[in-house]
Amino acid sequence: MDFVRGVIMILMALDHTRDFFGIPGQNPVNLASASAGLFLTRWVTHICAPVFFLLTGTGAFLALRRRSPAELSRYLATRGLWLIFLEVVVIRCLAYQFNFDYQLTMLVVIWALGWAMIVLAALVRFPAWVAGAFGVVLIAGHNLLDGVASTHPLWIILHRPGVVLDAPGHMVFAAYPLIPWIGVTAAGYALGQVYRWDPARRRRLLGRLGVALIVGFLVVRGLDHYGDPAPWSEGRSPLFTVLSFLNVTKYPPSLSFLLMTLGPAMLLLRAVDGGVPSPLRPAIVYGRVPMFYYILHFMLIHLLAAAVAFARYGSAHWLTESPNLGNYPFTPPPGWGWQLPTVYLVWGLVVLATYPLCRWFAGVKRRRTDEWLSYI
Repeated sequence: MDFVRGVIMILMALDHTRDFFGIPGQNPVNLASASAGLFLTRWVTHICAPVFFLLTGTGAFLALRRRSPAELSRYLATRGLWLIFLEVVVIRCLAYQFNFDYQLTMLVVIWALGWAMIVLAALVRFPAWVAGAFGVVLIAGHNLLDGVASTHPLWIILHRPGVVLDAPGHMVFAAYPLIPWIGVTAAGYALGQVYRWDPARRRRLLGRLGVALIVGFLVVRGLDHYGDPAPWSEGRSPLFTVLSFLNVTKYPPSLSFLLMTLGPAMLLLRAVDGGVPSPLRPAIVYGRVPMFYYILHFMLIHLLAAAVAFARYGSAHWLTESPNLGNYPFTPPPGWGWQLPTVYLVWGLVVLATYPLCRWFAGVKRRRTDEWLSYI
């Protein structure tokens, strides 16, 4: 699981690098204007958030080896609150925006993960199948709520991305509605049971589940009646028709989106269940310190963008000012942005540069048992 988590953390950095170094205004999921390369650069990173939430739940179940259900419940609740604090204070100010003015606050993945842990803190007091059933219902059924057009802040937080607060000088935007992400985390908790099985039985289940989810995606998306609010259509070429089929909704993650991403995740878990090939083992390091890496890589990408801006324009104020929603994560200076080869180059540099610190911190966590280390 550390390997799979590490792989998705590495891929995650690609999307964030594109946010800071890509050409502004290019919408990678708008197939009327995006190239196939740009779309696929975004598409391959879709697997990141679902796997992150899923393995959070699985890791919680495995923690029952060390904690009682009551102890695990308290830990998940306190860590969830800590993650929410990290998102809106530490990461928002020191990684996303480099300022403390709070003109714009985005509630994104760490915020949603915190609330998912808080809900899971209640679910762990019941048998694992209860969490699994709860998760499956949320994953499979939340698109029934798509027709609800409420703009109430609570509804936006739960199901529909939007502005939660719009006051003079301050805006809060919830990009990660909670209902489906809570469902994925709960399902991941139930999945943790298979890691008590013998390896052969576990691999069969992971393989069959992966194939079933992928087939489910093809059927649900092919029928195009339920499971995603954005229908697919015939494109300007066979390739773009396929891309339209794959162009499912992430905000909030539709049933099709979750089937499309969690199916391959099951197969990846199955593929490395017996061990990780030596050339790929460095990815395990990132998977052992996901929160540390998340904050570190975001800060580094932002710092690199600021350094480039300063070298090119003699100022980097664009990278420290709060943007508006249309320009998030920053308002680009004139002429800013590079093509995909440069984005991929910077991404590779970021991943390599963060490895030594991640390896060091993974060693610290392995050698020491301090409770506070489990919160980072």
